[in-house]
Amino acid sequence: MRLSKMDLSSLIAIAHSDGHLQLLLDRGDEIELLEIPAPVQAYEGLVELNEIVAEPAAFPVYEEPIALLPVSHSVAGVPPVEGSDEPVRVSSSMAATIAYDSHEQTLQVEFKSGAVYEYSGVDEETWEDFYSADSVGSFYNQHIKGRFDCERID
Repeated sequence: MRLSKMDLSSLIAIAHSDGHLQLLLDRGDEIELLEIPAPVQAYEGLVELNEIVAEPAAFPVYEEPIALLPVSHSVAGVPPVEGSDEPVRVSSSMAATIAYDSHEQTLQVEFKSGAVYEYSGVDEETWEDFYSADSVGSFYNQHIKGRFDCERID
């Protein structure tokens, strides 16, 4: 079996009509309705997939703060002082907090689920672009996920 990575973040909605799968896509500056020939089973499969990935996963609750990501008085949108371990709270549907250690070149992302991942070898320019991105989730998916060694640390 061969698995293929998929990014369906621009898919807004789907429908099926007259033997066509209808896809409503967000193209950034416009919304596009795309129709492709497909059996109703394709639509049903996508609906089932959505139910699977939208179902919240049960993650353990940790009472202790993670070393690099303490729950603190950080101000959203203000980057930590270079080399510090102060986290940045972000407005994102994906992440709750991000932090960077310039000496170790490590990035930590605390996801809304509570899972914390550490990415090694992240340069300061990538960190600066990440915390200043309009969409933390999009930047993460395009520039961080799968590009750096990572480890779940919680």
